[in-house]
Amino acid sequence: MSRRAKKNAARAVLGAVLLAMALFALLPFVYMGLVSLTQKTVLDLRFDPAEFSFKNYARVFSNFNIGRNLLNSVIVTGGACVLNCIVCAMAAYGFAKKHFPGRDQLFMVYLATLMIPGQVTLIPVFTIIKNLGLMNTHIALMLSILNAFGVFLVRQFMVNVPDELIEAARIDGCGENRLFLSVVVPLVKPVLVSLTIFTFITCWNDFLWPLVTVTDERMQTLTLAIAALKGNYSTNYGLVMAGSTLAFLPPFLLYVALQKEFVEGIALSGIKG
Repeated sequence: MSRRAKKNAARAVLGAVLLAMALFALLPFVYMGLVSLTQKTVLDLRFDPAEFSFKNYARVFSNFNIGRNLLNSVIVTGGACVLNCIVCAMAAYGFAKKHFPGRDQLFMVYLATLMIPGQVTLIPVFTIIKNLGLMNTHIALMLSILNAFGVFLVRQFMVNVPDELIEAARIDGCGENRLFLSVVVPLVKPVLVSLTIFTFITCWNDFLWPLVTVTDERMQTLTLAIAALKGNYSTNYGLVMAGSTLAFLPPFLLYVALQKEFVEGIALSGIKG
């Protein structure tokens, strides 16, 4: 067998293995979708296509007010993405392109906060939110997403922006605000897309923080509503899977739409710095 034939055979085997792994990874999602179309009350791997219907989806909207919870999640997640991108981009610009005493040491302190578990800061942050009168508000759910990871991610990408380009813009009379918005931000768009996806998935799937800060049923997010679908003594898994499918689709579709920029942002963030 020639070398080219061996190489082609190896690629075919590798492709088959990767395809098998991809199909295996899809099984839970396929199972979730199938169960959501049934009226099963217990786990059962036998499915009859004749029994499939969208009654569970109709019930979660009519009986459990999922629509309101879905709207809360959209508002909170959308606001968190915008807020996180603005704050992280501004902080990263300072760390990457500004020179001030203690800059690198302060950045190390930023990174050190990533090693603190969220459970440690849960009570202090909750106390601050309560004292500010922000309980049962969308802004309280958005603020929890701000952390040093976004600053680190954007900063690693932003150091690749040529300093000569920024200096040329200043020489041409570009003000600091316009320099940041018109020159720097467009160049770091891929990493901002990556940060948006990270923020969206984290905030969309968050359960603990909404559980702590939300006591009003009208302010509950989708994750809290799905948890309420599970009964204490019996569970209609069709309803639970219908709610889970609704929660799964938005981040999945967002990633599919922005996957090119996401991969580019992640790949280039670690080139330099």
